[in-house]
Amino acid sequence: MTMVQMQLRSRGAAPVPRTVADAMETAGAQVCDYMTVEVALSVMASARTGHLLVCDDDGVCTGLLTHAQLTAIRDSSVYTDRVQLRDILVDPGPFASPVTTMTEAEHAMRYRRIDALPVVDEHGNALGILTLAR
Repeated sequence: MTMVQMQLRSRGAAPVPRTVADAMETAGAQVCDYMTVEVALSVMASARTGHLLVCDDDGVCTGLLTHAQLTAIRDSSVYTDRVQLRDILVDPGPFASPVTTMTEAEHAMRYRRIDALPVVDEHGNALGILTLAR
């Protein structure tokens, strides 16, 4: 028989809000911002993921790109095979801290209509990705 230790909470104690760190997935596939769209699509296919974290030369997360965004760029009339990810990341979008509450993160994601939110540390390094369940 296994003993289970229980702790009683006082009735007046407020529940601790759940943070992004409790729900995020590991960072997964990351690419450098100097990569081309074609290379990024290839990495995405190999990693079997729908999004990539984009980092600069210093390893700082500069944004997140989805398969739909990359495909739209590749299929546009102005596309060339020399377009780099840094050229298309004009609005990197929001980032979350691991201590951001889930309520705040969900609100930001729904307001901006995004499915994935990069989670970064105080130096901008990617820690993970928060995705909304649909």
